[in-house]
Amino acid sequence: MADVVQYKLERMVNELEDLERRGIFSRREIAEIVKQRRKFEYRLKRPSPLKQDYLAYIDYENSLDALRLLRKKALMRQLNKQGQGGFGKMKQSYSDFAGISRIVDIYRLATNRFKGDIQLWFHYLEFCRQRRNGHMKKVLAQVIRFHPKVPGVWIYAASWEFDHNLNAAAARALMQSGLRSCPNSEALWVEYLRMELTYLNKLSARRAALGEDVGTLVPDRVDPEDKQWREENKELFMSIDGENEDYKDVGVQNEELKQKIDVFREQGLNILQTVYKCAVEALPSSFSLRTQFLEILEATNLANSENMQTEILADMKNDFSKEPAYWDWLAKYEAAGRKSTQDVRKAITHDQLLNAVQVYDEALKIIPSSTMLDLYIKFLMDIIGRNGDSKSSRLSDSSDNYIDPVTHVLKIFDKAQSMGCISEDLACQHVSFLLQLGRLDDARNLAETLCNGELSEAVNLWVLRLSIEMKRIGTPSKADLSYVFDLMQNPLKKVSVSEAESLWLMGLKYFSNHKHYLDKLVDISLSSLIRDGGSDDRFSLSSAIVNFVLQKNGIQSARDMYKRFLALPRPGLALYRNCIEMELSLASSSGAKKVNLAEARKLYEAALSTYDQDVSLWQDYHSMESKMGTSETAAAVHWHARKTLKNNVKLLI
Repeated sequence: MADVVQYKLERMVNELEDLERRGIFSRREIAEIVKQRRKFEYRLKRPSPLKQDYLAYIDYENSLDALRLLRKKALMRQLNKQGQGGFGKMKQSYSDFAGISRIVDIYRLATNRFKGDIQLWFHYLEFCRQRRNGHMKKVLAQVIRFHPKVPGVWIYAASWEFDHNLNAAAARALMQSGLRSCPNSEALWVEYLRMELTYLNKLSARRAALGEDVGTLVPDRVDPEDKQWREENKELFMSIDGENEDYKDVGVQNEELKQKIDVFREQGLNILQTVYKCAVEALPSSFSLRTQFLEILEATNLANSENMQTEILADMKNDFSKEPAYWDWLAKYEAAGRKSTQDVRKAITHDQLLNAVQVYDEALKIIPSSTMLDLYIKFLMDIIGRNGDSKSSRLSDSSDNYIDPVTHVLKIFDKAQSMGCISEDLACQHVSFLLQLGRLDDARNLAETLCNGELSEAVNLWVLRLSIEMKRIGTPSKADLSYVFDLMQNPLKKVSVSEAESLWLMGLKYFSNHKHYLDKLVDISLSSLIRDGGSDDRFSLSSAIVNFVLQKNGIQSARDMYKRFLALPRPGLALYRNCIEMELSLASSSGAKKVNLAEARKLYEAALSTYDQDVSLWQDYHSMESKMGTSETAAAVHWHARKTLKNNVKLLI
């Protein structure tokens, strides 16, 4: 290893001498460079060098080369000021290329070792592109050979050929090879179409620049106000060759040029049709692919684009009419004026809203589901949010016809109930919307009806209903407390503990100052935990109650409470851990350290009697004894753990 490293360092002598001779680095700096390079070379010669070792070496060499370039420019400016002809004295030499060559060698070693790391390959490609060192084609060939199934590789290679190498034929060949290797890549199909249309647009623009043609495939998006101003002020513009108007307003005068424009537009349409057909055959179930093709069609000025747009929309309806996402997209497409890209801040017209509503109504006939209703309502809510005041969100046109989004939302909510598609989320949205409109009584009655009917176990709806009742009551009397408790205990007894977290926390908070009802909640919790068992995954009700009692009544009441819960069958590891943490935190902050430590030991022993194969529990027990106990107690725990765990003993410490 040492011989190889020394050999590599000796090969750097010419470069380092050149840097010193030209005054870019001093002898001390060169010694430091040699020291750093030796360190990196030894790291690369380890039996199993890491990817980070190569990247750190590359970063160092990049920084060093950047510093070399800055100092070289500073020396050139200094020599020029002194009139010594700095540009003549600072010609290209060996040290100007050695740093780049070394970085390329490091990248080559790294990619040979980590051939499957696509991110590393892209770093290599970016370096070659930025430095223009002539290695790009070779590296592209290597990465394509190792990663032919990665669409991004083909796109990167074609982009480089098209944009930097100006070789459209090579870019097309790469894209077509990529599509054969990755026929299921949406990005490849879309980028291939963009490339072909961009190339055709460049040809059209070149013809226009040479005077052989006019116009391009990119539509001229002239502001209507600017166009109107130009019409009103024609006399301010000088005519060219006797023409007084732009050809886009009055038509192309030269029929030959007009035919050339039509040829380019027809070619563009043919390309789009061909690529679209092949892409749909390769990805028949891809909805986003069709929308991206529509966006490209809207961004280009092709012949008969309306017919192509109609064809794509018809295909989408045939293939995706059973998917709610399609109908949601189509409604927003209509609301945006049949444009794929919609500005969410832009207000829509009455006709656009009417078209969107018709789409959603048609969708409900085909897909009568809560998902479709939810998308419909979210769209209308968005319209109401754009218009500001939810109480007066009417969109009107010049006639007497209008659509009131607020009224329409309420109709859709009622329709969801009549269709039997009401879900917990829709029910909560309905009640919340009525509250937003200030209709408290209607919201209360609706929540009561739903909670007593098909959504009797919907926790979020019960929380909403109880919050309405609590807000209406204000300061509760004894009768009010009894009424709220009777309401709350119904879902608490039906719904599992793990799903009713928000309801339990609401009850503990509301009845915190009323011991009678708080004790009743504890009794319900005990029966619920016996029924459902302790929860370790999501919500530990027993832990929440113990913590609540600790904050309200102190440690002794909390101990009495958690002992009641621990007496239940299989109380859950989360409760044990919570109680242990509580005892240990009190041991470090109070004077009764021995008492708390003894209680913690009892809890650990009780937990391990049930969860004796839990390695982390043994580790925590041993850690506690090591920090707060004695060496004898820590050794005893370690011995007991080794005896119990057997196969997992290596994980203990």
